[in-house]
Amino acid sequence: MLSPEFVLTMARYNAWQNRQMKSVLEAMPDAARRAERGAFFGSIFATVNHLLWADMVWMSRFAGWPRPEVGISGSVEITPTLGAWSAERFRLDSRLILWGEGLRAVELSGDLRWYSGATGREQVRPLGLCVAHMFNHQAHHRGQIHAMATAAGAEGWVSDLAFMPGEGPWL
Repeated sequence: MLSPEFVLTMARYNAWQNRQMKSVLEAMPDAARRAERGAFFGSIFATVNHLLWADMVWMSRFAGWPRPEVGISGSVEITPTLGAWSAERFRLDSRLILWGEGLRAVELSGDLRWYSGATGREQVRPLGLCVAHMFNHQAHHRGQIHAMATAAGAEGWVSDLAFMPGEGPWL
C-alpha cells in the first residue's frame, strides 16, 4: 500500500508544515492560542498538543518509541507552553524523518495489533493503513489549527504538498 519513499515524503511534509505553523503560532498572543474556539479539542494550543501526543502514540506502536504517560484526555496538556511544545515537536519531527529514511518496504507490510483507548478494545489493521492514518490525522488537525488561527486574525501558511520545497524531480 505505502512505499518507504512516500512515508519519507510525508514525514518531511509534516516537519515543513509544523515549522510554518510554529511561526504563525509564535506571532499570536498566548491568550489567542488558548482561547476556546469550538474545535474538537477546544483551543489551538490544545489541538497542537493533541497532535504531538497522537504522533507519539502511533510511533510507539510502529517503532517502539516511548509512549506518552497520559491518555487521550490528557493529550491536550502534554506540554505546558509553546516553547516546550516547539522543542518536543522539533525532536519528534526529526525522529520521524530519520525513521522514514531507514524504512524498508517489508517493514510496512503485515498487520498492526494494539489496544485502542479510543475504542476500548484491541484493534488489528494493516500497518501501512495505520501509517497512512497517522499522516492523515496530522493533516486533519493542522487544517483545524489553520482555520482557527486565520479566524483569529493570524496569517495562514502554505499547506499544499505539491509546493513543498526540496521535494521531487521537478525542482
